[in-house]
Amino acid sequence: MAKPVELTDTNFKTEVLDSPIPVMVDFWAEWCAPCRILTPVIEEIAGVYEGKIKIGKVNVDGNPQTSMDYQIRGIPSLLFFKNGKVMEQIIGVVPKNNIISVIDSLINLNNS
Repeated sequence: MAKPVELTDTNFKTEVLDSPIPVMVDFWAEWCAPCRILTPVIEEIAGVYEGKIKIGKVNVDGNPQTSMDYQIRGIPSLLFFKNGKVMEQIIGVVPKNNIISVIDSLINLNNS
């Protein structure tokens, strides 16, 4: 089963901006209780959508540049990228169906 990719200030461009498939990026921190609530959902989605969308996680404490570049002010924040551009954003803990709905729309955009 696919696991989320650990994203850093160093590999963000290669893994996300240059990705040939859509990417969902979870901005999180270890001390963030809502982030921990969302983690199993993110991991499940990574397995279900393997090969269709890349799932990555950015620890905001260790990667301040990327967090600043995308003006992350609240976590968890999910940013959805396609062709190197942010297409959607979800802030906070939301039901899994909300996340899947955004992913499905990105994948459908990818196929058209």
